[in-house]
Amino acid sequence: MTDLAPLKRALLSVSDKTGLVDLARALAGRGVELRSTGGSAKAMREAGLTVTDVAEVTGFPEMMGGRVKTLHPKVHGGLLALRDDPAHVAAMDAHGIVGIDLLVVNLYPFEDTVAKGADYATCIENIDIGGPAMIRAAAKNHAFVNVVTDPEDYAALLAELDENDGATSLGFRQQLALTAYSRTAAYDAAVSGWMVHALDTDTPRRRAFAGTLAQGLRYGENPHQKAAFYVDGSGREGVATARQHQGKALSYNNINDTDAAFELVAEFDPADGPACAIIKHANPCGVARGETLLGAYKAAFDCDRTSAFGGIVALNQPLDAETAREITGIFTEVVIAPGASDDAREIFAAKKNLRLLTTGGLPDPRAGGLTFRQVAGGFLVQDKDTGHVGMDDLKVVTKKAPTEAQLRDLLFASKVAKHVKSNAIVYVKDGATVGVGAGQMSRVDSALIAAKKADRMAEALGLPQPLTIGSAVASDAFFPFPDGLLEAAAAGATCVIQPGGSMRDDAVIAAADEAGLAMVFTGMRHFRH
Repeated sequence: MTDLAPLKRALLSVSDKTGLVDLARALAGRGVELRSTGGSAKAMREAGLTVTDVAEVTGFPEMMGGRVKTLHPKVHGGLLALRDDPAHVAAMDAHGIVGIDLLVVNLYPFEDTVAKGADYATCIENIDIGGPAMIRAAAKNHAFVNVVTDPEDYAALLAELDENDGATSLGFRQQLALTAYSRTAAYDAAVSGWMVHALDTDTPRRRAFAGTLAQGLRYGENPHQKAAFYVDGSGREGVATARQHQGKALSYNNINDTDAAFELVAEFDPADGPACAIIKHANPCGVARGETLLGAYKAAFDCDRTSAFGGIVALNQPLDAETAREITGIFTEVVIAPGASDDAREIFAAKKNLRLLTTGGLPDPRAGGLTFRQVAGGFLVQDKDTGHVGMDDLKVVTKKAPTEAQLRDLLFASKVAKHVKSNAIVYVKDGATVGVGAGQMSRVDSALIAAKKADRMAEALGLPQPLTIGSAVASDAFFPFPDGLLEAAAAGATCVIQPGGSMRDDAVIAAADEAGLAMVFTGMRHFRH
């Protein structure tokens, strides 16, 4: 491979014309011959630049509504020819092919077309064919050819040309090729992913996912792990779309925990009142509703003050000054909310290490999507858990039926349990968690741990008894035996919500009746591993 390669001829054909004229003018000023197609050529000519149409080079006009214009040997030969191979040079001479040293292409806006909800035919028309073919050709031949697929790289290209007297280095071209292949891979992933959805296919033979780098991270879960954060372009409100107002860069664990917190608090419609979720290591240590945002935060904090230290706070309504002032009372890693008042931001400004993120809205907890997880030799893909349980879904299975107030707490507890690592047990009283047991191998242990945490908090708060007395309890999956249910009853729970479906449901129901509990089944499990 050669190192420095002079740039004499460029082909520019872009859908996104941001910066096109400035780039073309800068190239022409360096003596580069410009070739182009359609709207790109028109834009450059209107700017007073001299441009040769690809149709003039190939001898064929653009045809079939623009579907065919660059798929020609005089284009691809100019991109693929090895300039140091005598046979290639002879073929170029024999067929009137001249080398193309720079390809500037960005693709039809397929992703944007899909995001706008276009119909099937419109989406198909926005699948670029010639662009990816040229990009892949130029990237393969990066020993001689530069390929630029993103306007963000225009300035770097011009700087490289200045540094090398109108040429580019091999290392620079290699990086451009890497970016180019990543772009075509992401584009194909977007097309295939859309077709999976459009054709309602559950298990396509091959599956592809792609993302765009949002930021490099200092490390992953631990300092010896490399990491980066990529966004998928879906536009779903959350940590990927948030604006960071202050504080140092987010870490891998910050991003993971902030996402967990915001997805949980989004379960609570802001129209129904303020809600707050405090997360530590991807599990909620406190969740509450309140008459005010401040009240919701205080109630969530009082569930487990110890774990809340250094945690993530998510709010379902814009942060106000009173709540901001209360949050700064302890060390908090991140606060994420739909918005924040000027006064709240000013209060947070005094805490330079506290990150404040605003999103402009909440993610829709019922919106579909996919989750995937790597395993050795492959990855698992599933639908996002958008399952929702409402009053009409509840089936009373005990002699005693829950009161209206108990039903509200049961549904609240069920929403929280959906976001707790399994096995999950959640105690709730008056719209606030009072005990959370997460991630245990035994559901009995989860019930015991949650109750013990409640005992400790009652002592710390100076309460005469733990708030699990008179509480509602949720289990993310059925009780396989009565023992877990009876531990909840021993902790003071008076009503239970669970999916049901165990082969021993009758024994569990009988135990609930004997303990004087009201219990409802939902028919929906929420394992979270």
